[in-house]
Amino acid sequence: MALQYVLYVVLGLLALFVGGNWLVKGAARLALSLGVSTLVVGLTIVAFGTSLPELLVSLDAALRGANDISVGNVVGSNIANIGLILGLTALVFPVPVKSQVVKRDLPIMLAASLLIALLIQDKEVDRLEGALLFGGVLAYIALSYLLSVRERRASAAQADDLDEEEFGTDPRRANRLFELARLSVGSVVLVAGADLLVKGSVNVAIALGVPKLVIGLTLVAVGTSLPELATTLIASLRKENDIAVGNIVGSNIFNILAILGLTALVRPLGINQRVLDVDIIVMLAFSLGLLFVVQGGRVMRWQGGLLLSAYFVFTLWTFANRGGA
Repeated sequence: MALQYVLYVVLGLLALFVGGNWLVKGAARLALSLGVSTLVVGLTIVAFGTSLPELLVSLDAALRGANDISVGNVVGSNIANIGLILGLTALVFPVPVKSQVVKRDLPIMLAASLLIALLIQDKEVDRLEGALLFGGVLAYIALSYLLSVRERRASAAQADDLDEEEFGTDPRRANRLFELARLSVGSVVLVAGADLLVKGSVNVAIALGVPKLVIGLTLVAVGTSLPELATTLIASLRKENDIAVGNIVGSNIFNILAILGLTALVRPLGINQRVLDVDIIVMLAFSLGLLFVVQGGRVMRWQGGLLLSAYFVFTLWTFANRGGA
């Protein structure tokens, strides 16, 4: 196994992490400077920003003909977001969850998961289905924005608790040109990281004889979820719980609707039998489990430990069974 491909994977993961953070910080400051609520920021701007690595990796892999990585990356990332990221975060800091997330956004996430489970039964996501998925994310963004406007009008004096240690000064006075530049540079770094990660992971998989689907479900999925992990942990540490939970739920919605939708629009995706038999069921189980976990309005430490344990069991089983291929 050539050392250069291992180096590609390491550099790719690092670039995704750094680029994702630059993009998220720039996007969040721009959004907050316009008076958008932190929950909406978490569910849309931050969620889309941290999902860009998945988008870039999936598009790159699809164009290279590596459909197993495109699909496995999205399904694996959604499992990792709930099991690894929320599980680990709740284990460190119990995470409060707003009733809006429980009543509206989590059911939307579950509905999106059920939709993709139905669409892939013919072992393909074609362009028409891709358009349906992408239309769904546009509708979700519009809904979130309209509800945010209504809430702002209902309480004009409402102001989010903004952490000046994180943002330096009142974000409403943020240098928008600078934040736009930071967002743009972050996007470029993400593109470079996605390309390196796909090249490296595919070649490492071939060298080790590991199926590409396993790499997509584990290494690539966790690697592209690093921005979510960093954002969620930092948000919880700074008590920005709306961003912490919104980032995870929003990312899962974007992964299914925007990433699979846009990728299928570019190039129809074939679906591995293993995804139908195992992975989509596991993703649905984690999504449904999260819906039950948050009913109390908080993800407790023991619940975080349970989610994390379930994720590790799934990962070990995936490697032990070598993706079923």
